Amino acid sequence: MSSFRQIEANRRNACLSTGPVTEDGKKRSRQNALRHGLTAETVIDALEDAEDYAAFEMAVTADYDAQSAVERELVLRLASLLWRLRRATIIESGLFKIQARHLLQFRERREAHQKRQEMIDSVYRNALATEEDIGLDDDEPKGSIVDPAPSSAVEPADSSGDLTRAFVRLSNLPTCPLDRLSRYESTLWRQACQILFTLRCLDRGLGRE
Repeated sequence: MSSFRQIEANRRNACLSTGPVTEDGKKRSRQNALRHGLTAETVIDALEDAEDYAAFEMAVTADYDAQSAVERELVLRLASLLWRLRRATIIESGLFKIQARHLLQFRERREAHQKRQEMIDSVYRNALATEEDIGLDDDEPKGSIVDPAPSSAVEPADSSGDLTRAFVRLSNLPTCPLDRLSRYESTLWRQACQILFTLRCLDRGLGRE
């Protein structure tokens, strides 16, 4: 057991400690949340901000009046699950964005190929017309023998069609990312519903309703 003098010395030392002063020290201090509790299990340090998660967690816990350690742990677990569900939505959006870039690159390559082919066809038509003009009699009216080919029309933008194409491409990928993501979301939702049901049962057991 600590003596009275030791307790007083500890208090005086605590008063002298004001926490990190430098920017590096403050940055390391902010990472403490990543090494303790559910934050460390939920937040991906390289991709997400622990402070954003802390604010989200506070918003969720504010909706519940946890009266025991068990209730608090359940509410914290619920916040963790809801955060991961938000992440799943971001992942889904990212998958479609990747496919949208692939679709745009495919169209750009196709349009470039069409332009090259049109240039080749134009040169060929001009050369053919010149050769045939040389063989005409001077009395005959000269003109182009071959009608110019109509230029290829660029497809109009169709956001719904592009979204459908992106979905089909994602569905046909051998890794099945959408199916995996759907199972991931279903698991998270099932756990979240179980926690919500447990919290409601605890409220009824304590006579809060």
